[in-house]
Amino acid sequence: MSNNIVQLSIEEKLASAFDPQHLQVENESHNHSVPANSETHFKVIMVSPGFAGQRLVARHQAVYGVLANELKAGVHALALHLYTEQEWREKAGNAPMSPPCLGGSKAQA
Repeated sequence: MSNNIVQLSIEEKLASAFDPQHLQVENESHNHSVPANSETHFKVIMVSPGFAGQRLVARHQAVYGVLANELKAGVHALALHLYTEQEWREKAGNAPMSPPCLGGSKAQA
């Protein structure tokens, strides 16, 4: 079983940098063609007042900046769902599901 070191680091850094009202970090590595217990693919759902007035690209860039070390050290993919409180209410607290992996050996199955 994985010890979730990368996931915990992501959670701590995002919580510290964005003071989110809602933060959910899911390790989706098991859905991809990677070794068991990998921490390479994550889905982040975050609601932060700091996103108010920011375009989606700016929100993504801010998250990438905070997680630069994780991205350099082996995090291959981040599915980012970043919302203001109003946007989150309009979505009724639901973020999109991640699509199935079609890369690597899973595409050949």
